[in-house]
Amino acid sequence: MLEVKHMNASYGRIQALWDVTLRIEQGEIVALVGANGAGKTTTLKAISGLLHPDTGSIEFLGQRIETMTPQQIIAIGISYIPEGRRLFPEMTIRENLELGAYMSSAWGKRKERIEWIFGLFPTLKARSKQLARTLSGGEQQMLSIGRGIMTKPKLCMLDEASYGLSPLMAKNILAVMRKLREEWMTILLIEQNIKGALDAADRAYVIENGRLALEGTGESLLQNGHVKVAYLGL
Repeated sequence: MLEVKHMNASYGRIQALWDVTLRIEQGEIVALVGANGAGKTTTLKAISGLLHPDTGSIEFLGQRIETMTPQQIIAIGISYIPEGRRLFPEMTIRENLELGAYMSSAWGKRKERIEWIFGLFPTLKARSKQLARTLSGGEQQMLSIGRGIMTKPKLCMLDEASYGLSPLMAKNILAVMRKLREEWMTILLIEQNIKGALDAADRAYVIENGRLALEGTGESLLQNGHVKVAYLGL
Protein backbone atom coordinates (compact mmCIF):
# COMPACT_ATOMS: atom_id res chain seq x y z
CA MET A 1 0.00 0.00 0.00
CA LEU A 2 2.71 2.47 1.01
CA GLU A 3 6.37 2.36 0.05
CA VAL A 4 8.98 4.88 1.18
CA LYS A 5 12.38 4.61 -0.52
CA HIS A 6 15.67 6.23 0.52
CA MET A 7 13.96 9.28 2.04
CA ASN A 8 16.05 12.12 3.45
CA ALA A 9 14.36 15.08 5.11
CA SER A 10 15.52 18.24 6.84
CA TYR A 11 14.35 21.21 8.85
CA GLY A 12 16.35 23.99 7.25
CA ARG A 13 20.00 23.02 7.55
CA ILE A 14 19.36 20.30 10.11
CA GLN A 15 18.88 16.85 8.60
CA ALA A 16 16.28 14.80 10.48
CA LEU A 17 15.90 11.64 8.36
CA TRP A 18 18.62 9.61 6.67
CA ASP A 19 17.88 7.10 3.90
CA VAL A 20 14.57 5.91 5.41
CA THR A 21 13.06 2.96 3.54
CA LEU A 22 9.89 1.25 4.74
CA ARG A 23 6.75 -0.42 3.43
CA ILE A 24 3.22 -1.01 4.66
CA GLU A 25 0.97 -3.71 3.23
CA GLN A 26 -2.79 -3.31 3.04
CA GLY A 27 -4.54 -4.40 6.23
CA GLU A 28 -1.47 -4.25 8.47
CA ILE A 29 -0.82 -2.48 11.73
CA VAL A 30 2.76 -1.24 11.48
CA ALA A 31 4.49 0.45 14.42
CA LEU A 32 7.31 2.98 14.15
CA VAL A 33 9.00 3.18 17.54
CA GLY A 34 11.96 5.00 19.02
CA ALA A 35 13.05 7.62 21.50
CA ASN A 36 12.03 11.29 21.50
CA GLY A 37 13.66 13.12 18.60
CA ALA A 38 14.49 9.92 16.70
CA GLY A 39 12.52 10.99 13.59
CA LYS A 40 9.15 9.29 14.08
CA THR A 41 6.97 12.39 13.72
CA THR A 42 9.12 13.74 10.88
CA THR A 43 8.46 10.51 8.96
CA LEU A 44 4.69 10.96 9.35
CA LYS A 45 4.88 14.63 8.39
CA ALA A 46 6.72 13.70 5.20
CA ILE A 47 4.16 11.04 4.27
CA SER A 48 1.25 13.42 4.99
CA GLY A 49 2.69 16.30 2.94
CA LEU A 50 3.41 18.64 5.85
CA LEU A 51 7.12 18.31 5.09
CA HIS A 52 8.52 17.54 1.65
CA PRO A 53 11.52 15.17 1.56
CA ASP A 54 14.84 16.45 0.25
CA THR A 55 15.38 13.24 -1.71
CA GLY A 56 13.76 9.83 -2.07
CA SER A 57 10.26 8.74 -3.00
CA ILE A 58 6.92 8.01 -1.34
CA GLU A 59 4.43 5.86 -3.23
CA PHE A 60 0.85 5.18 -2.15
CA LEU A 61 -1.23 2.62 -4.05
CA GLY A 62 1.12 2.96 -7.01
CA GLN A 63 1.03 6.77 -7.06
CA ARG A 64 3.97 9.05 -6.21
CA ILE A 65 2.90 11.49 -3.48
CA GLU A 66 6.04 13.15 -2.12
CA THR A 67 5.30 16.46 -3.88
CA MET A 68 1.55 16.51 -3.10
CA THR A 69 -0.10 18.96 -0.70
CA PRO A 70 -1.68 17.71 2.55
CA GLN A 71 -5.13 18.31 1.05
CA GLN A 72 -4.34 16.13 -1.96
CA ILE A 73 -2.95 13.40 0.27
CA ILE A 74 -6.07 13.37 2.44
CA ALA A 75 -8.18 13.14 -0.71
CA ILE A 76 -6.43 9.97 -1.90
CA GLY A 77 -7.03 8.21 1.42
CA ILE A 78 -4.33 9.03 4.00
CA SER A 79 -5.21 10.52 7.38
CA TYR A 80 -2.69 11.87 9.91
CA ILE A 81 -3.75 12.21 13.55
CA PRO A 82 -1.04 14.31 15.22
CA GLU A 83 0.22 14.15 18.76
CA GLY A 84 -1.44 16.50 21.22
CA ARG A 85 -5.10 16.00 20.12
CA ARG A 86 -5.45 19.57 18.76
CA LEU A 87 -9.20 19.72 19.18
CA PHE A 88 -11.37 22.82 18.86
CA PRO A 89 -11.99 23.33 22.61
CA GLU A 90 -15.05 25.59 22.35
CA MET A 91 -16.84 23.26 19.93
CA THR A 92 -18.89 20.24 20.93
CA ILE A 93 -17.96 16.62 20.31
CA ARG A 94 -20.33 16.47 17.35
CA GLU A 95 -19.01 19.72 15.86
CA ASN A 96 -15.40 18.49 16.12
CA LEU A 97 -16.39 15.27 14.34
CA GLU A 98 -18.19 17.19 11.60
CA LEU A 99 -15.00 19.15 10.90
CA GLY A 100 -13.29 15.82 10.26
CA ALA A 101 -15.72 15.34 7.34
CA TYR A 102 -15.24 18.82 5.90
CA MET A 103 -13.99 17.49 2.56
CA SER A 104 -16.75 17.36 -0.04
CA SER A 105 -16.34 13.61 -0.54
CA ALA A 106 -17.13 12.94 3.14
CA TRP A 107 -19.56 15.73 4.02
CA GLY A 108 -22.65 14.04 2.63
CA LYS A 109 -21.97 10.95 4.74
CA ARG A 110 -21.12 12.78 7.97
CA LYS A 111 -24.21 11.71 9.92
CA GLU A 112 -23.75 7.99 9.32
CA ARG A 113 -20.04 8.28 10.00
CA ILE A 114 -20.62 10.09 13.28
CA GLU A 115 -22.84 7.19 14.33
CA TRP A 116 -20.06 4.81 13.29
CA ILE A 117 -17.60 6.75 15.47
CA PHE A 118 -20.08 6.62 18.37
CA GLY A 119 -20.17 2.84 17.93
CA LEU A 120 -16.39 2.74 18.39
CA PHE A 121 -16.44 5.19 21.30
CA PRO A 122 -19.82 4.97 23.09
CA THR A 123 -18.69 7.50 25.71
CA LEU A 124 -18.65 10.21 23.05
CA LYS A 125 -22.25 9.54 22.03
CA ALA A 126 -23.51 10.08 25.56
CA ARG A 127 -21.76 13.46 25.62
CA SER A 128 -22.14 14.56 22.01
CA LYS A 129 -23.23 18.10 22.97
CA GLN A 130 -20.43 18.58 25.50
CA LEU A 131 -17.59 21.02 24.73
CA ALA A 132 -14.29 19.37 23.87
CA ARG A 133 -12.40 21.29 26.56
CA THR A 134 -14.52 19.69 29.29
CA LEU A 135 -13.53 16.13 28.36
CA SER A 136 -10.96 14.01 30.16
CA GLY A 137 -7.65 13.28 28.47
CA GLY A 138 -8.81 9.85 27.38
CA GLU A 139 -12.08 11.20 25.99
CA GLN A 140 -10.22 13.91 24.10
CA GLN A 141 -7.99 11.26 22.55
CA MET A 142 -11.07 9.27 21.49
CA LEU A 143 -12.46 12.42 19.87
CA SER A 144 -9.17 13.20 18.13
CA ILE A 145 -9.05 9.71 16.62
CA GLY A 146 -12.74 9.86 15.71
CA ARG A 147 -12.30 13.17 13.90
CA GLY A 148 -9.25 11.82 12.08
CA ILE A 149 -11.09 8.84 10.61
CA MET A 150 -14.29 10.63 9.59
CA THR A 151 -13.10 10.45 5.97
CA LYS A 152 -12.73 6.64 6.34
CA PRO A 153 -9.10 6.75 5.16
CA LYS A 154 -7.40 3.77 3.58
CA LEU A 155 -4.31 4.47 5.70
CA CYS A 156 -4.53 6.05 9.16
CA MET A 157 -1.34 7.37 10.77
CA LEU A 158 -1.44 7.99 14.53
CA ASP A 159 1.22 9.90 16.44
CA GLU A 160 1.44 8.91 20.13
CA ALA A 161 -2.20 7.83 20.40
CA SER A 162 -1.77 6.62 23.99
CA TYR A 163 0.50 9.40 25.29
CA GLY A 164 -0.50 10.69 28.71
CA LEU A 165 -3.29 8.15 29.14
CA SER A 166 -3.81 5.69 31.97
CA PRO A 167 -2.64 2.13 31.23
CA LEU A 168 -6.27 0.99 30.93
CA MET A 169 -7.21 3.80 28.52
CA ALA A 170 -4.06 3.21 26.47
CA LYS A 171 -5.00 -0.47 26.21
CA ASN A 172 -8.51 0.50 25.07
CA ILE A 173 -7.13 2.80 22.37
CA LEU A 174 -4.88 0.05 21.02
CA ALA A 175 -7.86 -2.33 21.04
CA VAL A 176 -9.76 0.15 18.84
CA MET A 177 -6.80 0.16 16.44
CA ARG A 178 -7.08 -3.62 16.11
CA LYS A 179 -10.82 -3.33 15.51
CA LEU A 180 -10.29 -0.78 12.74
CA ARG A 181 -7.76 -3.10 11.13
CA GLU A 182 -10.20 -6.00 11.29
CA GLU A 183 -12.85 -3.91 9.54
CA TRP A 184 -11.00 -2.22 6.70
CA MET A 185 -8.23 0.14 7.75
CA THR A 186 -4.44 0.00 7.49
CA ILE A 187 -2.63 1.67 10.39
CA LEU A 188 0.80 3.23 10.90
CA LEU A 189 1.28 3.76 14.61
CA ILE A 190 3.90 5.87 16.37
CA GLU A 191 4.34 5.12 20.05
CA GLN A 192 6.71 5.69 22.96
CA ASN A 193 4.80 2.87 24.65
CA ILE A 194 7.12 0.39 22.97
CA LYS A 195 5.69 -2.78 24.47
CA GLY A 196 2.07 -1.82 23.76
CA ALA A 197 2.90 -0.84 20.19
CA LEU A 198 4.86 -4.03 19.46
CA ASP A 199 2.13 -6.15 21.05
CA ALA A 200 -0.44 -4.54 18.73
CA ALA A 201 1.64 -4.45 15.55
CA ASP A 202 1.97 -7.02 12.79
CA ARG A 203 5.34 -5.53 11.90
CA ALA A 204 7.47 -2.72 13.29
CA TYR A 205 10.45 -0.50 12.60
CA VAL A 206 12.84 0.94 15.18
CA ILE A 207 14.20 4.38 14.29
CA GLU A 208 17.28 5.83 15.98
CA ASN A 209 18.84 9.23 15.23
CA GLY A 210 16.87 9.57 11.99
CA ARG A 211 17.86 6.17 10.63
CA LEU A 212 15.97 2.87 10.64
CA ALA A 213 17.86 0.52 12.91
CA LEU A 214 15.68 -2.59 13.09
CA GLU A 215 12.73 -4.16 11.29
CA GLY A 216 10.67 -7.24 12.08
CA THR A 217 7.42 -8.59 13.43
CA GLY A 218 6.20 -7.07 16.65
CA GLU A 219 6.81 -10.36 18.41
CA SER A 220 10.37 -10.74 17.14
CA LEU A 221 11.33 -7.20 18.15
CA LEU A 222 9.96 -7.77 21.65
CA GLN A 223 12.51 -10.58 21.91
CA ASN A 224 15.35 -8.57 20.38
CA GLY A 225 18.23 -8.01 22.81
CA HIS A 226 18.83 -4.37 21.80
CA VAL A 227 15.15 -3.50 22.11
CA LYS A 228 14.97 -5.15 25.54
CA VAL A 229 17.94 -3.18 26.87
CA ALA A 230 17.40 0.17 25.14
CA TYR A 231 13.60 0.47 25.29
CA LEU A 232 12.08 -2.06 27.65
CA GLY A 233 14.55 -1.78 30.51
CA LEU A 234 15.07 -5.55 30.67
